[in-house]
Amino acid sequence: MGGLGPYFELTKPRVVVLLQITALCAVLVHDMLDSGSLSMASAETMLIVFVGGYLSAGGANAVNMWYDRDIDPKMSRTADRPVPTGAVSPNAALGFGVALSMLGIAWFVLLANQVAAFWSAFSILFYVFVYSIWLKRTTPQNIVIGGIAGSTPPVIGWAAAEGDLSLATNSLDSLIDSVFDLGSLMPWFMFLLIFLWTPPHFWALALYRSGEYEEAGIPMMPNVKGGKRTLREMKVYTLLLIALSVAAPMSYGGLDEGDVIYHVLGWTVVGLSIWYASTVWRIDLDEHPDPSGRIPSAARSFFVSILYLAMMFVVLVTASFGLGGALVGAVLVLVAILRSETRARA
Repeated sequence: MGGLGPYFELTKPRVVVLLQITALCAVLVHDMLDSGSLSMASAETMLIVFVGGYLSAGGANAVNMWYDRDIDPKMSRTADRPVPTGAVSPNAALGFGVALSMLGIAWFVLLANQVAAFWSAFSILFYVFVYSIWLKRTTPQNIVIGGIAGSTPPVIGWAAAEGDLSLATNSLDSLIDSVFDLGSLMPWFMFLLIFLWTPPHFWALALYRSGEYEEAGIPMMPNVKGGKRTLREMKVYTLLLIALSVAAPMSYGGLDEGDVIYHVLGWTVVGLSIWYASTVWRIDLDEHPDPSGRIPSAARSFFVSILYLAMMFVVLVTASFGLGGALVGAVLVLVAILRSETRARA
């Protein structure tokens, strides 16, 4: 296992698993809205999505580590990665990443459908060529545009759950329709949720690591535009998240304003988004750093952002079970917020 460990680390397992959880949530919501229950077929689809998603995203991450082998040693967060430490050679990392990526796409073609495979291939190519090779070292908007790749897992999961989808190749219009028409607004709501969440999530971290990014030659927003400009843009994205949350009940398709679940779900996700936004608005750039060099309020917002995204997907899943599920989701959100605020004050 010692020889395989560094290759496993190339895939960024913690990040990839978190991404695949959003894809699995999409499968759960799809099957509950489609048939009102879960089955062995649901479990099979989730297994297919998790394995295929891990292969695809893990392969892209390995290629990213190959490409970033010159800058990873310059940052404490990335200096211990397998390529900079010499645990895996650059050529081996590249070959491993390409092989894993191709295997992931083939997995979806054979076990899911062509549309799921398309979005898998899109996420790999976008992450490697658009984000890693082009945007990451050229623009402070790198994480914004690059976030498209990290937003695709729910789309892949939903497409796989839809069953026999295929790419229409008789015209460009039909091809576009076959790629984007997944029969529901829900996967695109999930996509936008992750996309709008990504900038304030990563910039909260970059606020107190801007020196490392600057030394490595990565134009992150704080070291290019400054902390105040970064914080302003973070606040804008949290407002957009609140606005998006208002549309959550509509993404289910069959709910209207006369349904109790419409309001329970709506107020839950809006309240959750307002709470997360409040942690961004409470970031104090003049705050004295802690012994590890972190801005405490920015660090808290960063960790809360992870909890926020997790709870948003929990609520989307529980609400797909009906009013009782929506109420359970509301209680879980309230408990999560109270625990987080209590710990912060302590």
